[in-house]
Amino acid sequence: MTSHHQSEPKVAVFGAGSWGTAFSIVLADAGNRVSMWGRREELCAAINESRQNPDYLPGIELPEQITATHDPEEAAAGADIVVLAVPSQTLRSNLEDWATVLAPDAVLVSLMKGVELGTLMRMSEVIAEITGAGPDRIAVVSGPNLSKEIAMREPAASVVACADESVAQLVQDRIHGSMFRPYTSVDVVGCEIGGAYKNVVGIAVGMAVGLGFGDNTTASLITRGLAETARVAKAFDANPMTLMGLAGLGDLVATCSSPLSRNRSFGEKLGKGMTTEEIYASTRQVAEGAKSCASLHALAQREGVYVPIAEAVDAVVAGKMTAADTMESFIARDTKAETD
Repeated sequence: MTSHHQSEPKVAVFGAGSWGTAFSIVLADAGNRVSMWGRREELCAAINESRQNPDYLPGIELPEQITATHDPEEAAAGADIVVLAVPSQTLRSNLEDWATVLAPDAVLVSLMKGVELGTLMRMSEVIAEITGAGPDRIAVVSGPNLSKEIAMREPAASVVACADESVAQLVQDRIHGSMFRPYTSVDVVGCEIGGAYKNVVGIAVGMAVGLGFGDNTTASLITRGLAETARVAKAFDANPMTLMGLAGLGDLVATCSSPLSRNRSFGEKLGKGMTTEEIYASTRQVAEGAKSCASLHALAQREGVYVPIAEAVDAVVAGKMTAADTMESFIARDTKAETD
């Protein structure tokens, strides 16, 4: 290590998938040293030797400030910000392994967009439960952030939410680069519900595309999906403006409109008649919405919120209905006032 690197602040990123890697590039470009933890030792070695992540972002060169390791202690050592970027459903078991090596005053940043199956907890709640961190140490980052575009340094914006605004500003400062513009928020729950829900709406839009429907159908689904997200978020006292913003509408549009979106692609395959098992077998990428549709549907039911889109996606993913059946049921549903 050259001496000037030592003076740069260090961030640990747990998770070497597409988003963990792309976010590491953002962090490095903003002047941080980054130590990425990867689940597979051979992937970490490949990242360090080739300066690329061959499995998730092939062809994109990683800045020299990024190193990868399979050792959680090495990744966390000296990091004042710890970024968590693993699949939502593995966060709990992973964090139980890592909690002891994280600095007791480190800010924990969630990049995960999901709701835990069974407990129905948001990711920040899982982090709080396992690490004992208070709300002033837990932040979430959400927005229209398709990994590949971020890694290619195309302009993008995002929201950093933390109950303590000064902590949100600290994280904002550490990730703000020439092509990545973060805004702050104190609405953690709004950002998390928006981030998890848009994956489910993305699957619904994908199903419509897979069935051969066009832009009117997808625009209608995106809009009704946003209304549904807002109803759920309101049950948790989120700020409705959050859902009009980058972590709501922004993320929803990116996920639903882009062929790069894993959730939309997953939905397209369902629309073309593939089963969930067949889709899982065909890709390494995790479509978070395929798991979160069940937990979001259950969460909404618990709160007494009407969620036809989450309900339909849940039924198709679980193999109880076909995509064609659900599209028909959307149209046939009782009509009502738009703003109800």
